[in-house]
Amino acid sequence: MVKLSTLPTLSISPEKSFFIIAKARQFEAKDGVTDPGSGSNASDDGMRSVLEDRKDDPVRAELVSFIHDLNEDEQIDLVALSWLGRGDGGIENWNELRAEAARAHNKRTASYLLGMPLLSDHLEEALSVFGHSAEEFEVPV
Repeated sequence: MVKLSTLPTLSISPEKSFFIIAKARQFEAKDGVTDPGSGSNASDDGMRSVLEDRKDDPVRAELVSFIHDLNEDEQIDLVALSWLGRGDGGIENWNELRAEAARAHNKRTASYLLGMPLLSDHLEEALSVFGHSAEEFEVPV
């Protein structure tokens, strides 16, 4: 086990990471589109359409914009954190995970991350390895 005093420094703040986790949870709760041709009012279908994953989804748009606005180092850390939380390596492999994320970095970071099943869980798990929890930042997750 790595001691807290020897943990690597993250380029992305825990606050930003937990914001992404909260928004990713909202996004992950969406369901596939059940009635793509529906022209009805949302209140007519019991508001079910707000839970559908649509291309114009405001939560997705907000997440994509937020991730896009991160600097390159923050985006690299975010990808490395997702891999760490997914179990692709341990904290002792952080430098290798981050180096691989840097090699793979491109302009599609947001799309890559939003396509990752359980992104919010992976990020939360990785941040716990760094000693951070959602409660410390009062972020609803």
